Amino acid sequence: MTANAYVDVTNDRFEYIGTGHATHYRQSDGTHDFQTAASGSADGAITFSTVMSIDATGAVTKPAQPAFLVNATTSSTFSASTNSKVDFDTEINRLFIVESTHPIFTPKRYRNWFGQLLEHSPYCERDFRPPYELETHAETGDFLIKTKKEGILYSYNYASHPFDVVGWDGFNYPYAFSIHDFEPITGRVHLPPPIHQTFETSAFVICSFVPRLYDYHPESIPSPYNHSNIDSDEVLYYVDGDFMSRNNIERGQITLHPAGLVHGPHPGAYERSIGKKETQELAVMVDTFKPLKLTKQALELEVEDYYQSWLH
Repeated sequence: MTANAYVDVTNDRFEYIGTGHATHYRQSDGTHDFQTAASGSADGAITFSTVMSIDATGAVTKPAQPAFLVNATTSSTFSASTNSKVDFDTEINRLFIVESTHPIFTPKRYRNWFGQLLEHSPYCERDFRPPYELETHAETGDFLIKTKKEGILYSYNYASHPFDVVGWDGFNYPYAFSIHDFEPITGRVHLPPPIHQTFETSAFVICSFVPRLYDYHPESIPSPYNHSNIDSDEVLYYVDGDFMSRNNIERGQITLHPAGLVHGPHPGAYERSIGKKETQELAVMVDTFKPLKLTKQALELEVEDYYQSWLH
């Protein structure tokens, strides 16, 4: 498995880290954490079991509820098979992981014919940070490496440390991109979600909602309009700040709005938004082009009355 990840490695910033085939998110603060690691061991080996998985086969599975909200559980360490490792400073970490069998790209509309990011892109190549300090480990012993193929984890035991290298060659390497370097695009009236798009695949897109100015037309209503995603399931992970369009949403919670379900601001959100100039919200959205499947673990975390939260 190679991986693309949102990871906070400094305890106060949000990071994307990856090589192009899966995506992860972490926030270091908070007491409710989201876990995709089903089991772990003292040596840091992790077995992954995604709470909300992208259905690579296209099988149609819908939640019993018209909308779905979960609280998050815990995870502490992530290791990718690109022979890179992330060590967290504390055990209080929050991860949001989206695993993809499709390569993850920057949005096509922000790239020229040669693949360079254009000037109207919300970020540029200078915002991506490649590896800059190689740590060589020349130890010998018994080292457990887990690889993933077609949804199954395989264990390999190496007689030498996997980091026993003295150089780096090729183009498959971890990188970091901070969500705080995503420059928001704003307008006089409410702009649609694609302006928040950060990455894309042929199966889903990833969007970053960051602190930004609200709409600045004198008669604008900053709160988004009610809408229905007819061609995608919508997952939102609420990271931090004030979630203007939602009532009683806390940091670390996740919502799922299936395709075709009309949804929008909660009661009172329109009125609260009038006259507001900016938001400090921080959230990550994943829109999938095929229906998501819910796992048993996700159902156990459900906030059961969420679907009634639009009732006056």
